[in-house]
Amino acid sequence: MEIRTRLFGDINIEDEKIIRFVNGLVGFPTLKDFALIHDSESEGGQGIQWLQSMQDGDFAIPVVNPLQILDNYDPVVEDELLTPLGELVAEDMLVLVTITVPADITKMTVNLKGPIVINVRNCLACQVIAENEGLEVKFPVYDILKAKKEGK
Repeated sequence: MEIRTRLFGDINIEDEKIIRFVNGLVGFPTLKDFALIHDSESEGGQGIQWLQSMQDGDFAIPVVNPLQILDNYDPVVEDELLTPLGELVAEDMLVLVTITVPADITKMTVNLKGPIVINVRNCLACQVIAENEGLEVKFPVYDILKAKKEGK
């Protein structure tokens, strides 16, 4: 599938690599097909990545593996919310959180309360609400990501 994007120009994604959000993203229920774009500087999926809509070339949302932010991130989610993803085993599960980047980049946050769960075996995904107390919707991450990039 080929699409012209605002951030990445023309991209061509193999059909089997398109991630299908069963119910769309929270706030964007009609956008269901996405490609996970890795930054050329990131190694092995580390660092900031992008979920690029395959239906709207202007829509891409930055995401990150939450374990890069909090080593003990373990969202509690009702099993039935993950049922649409098919059989899900730990090795096939990729969890990401969305990043909000305001004009002042030092105020960058991640949404730990609404993780995205992807079954990499069948490329089905959903965004869920974690039941854990204390997980923030706007968790500050600028200093954490900067320190990791600098190798600290």
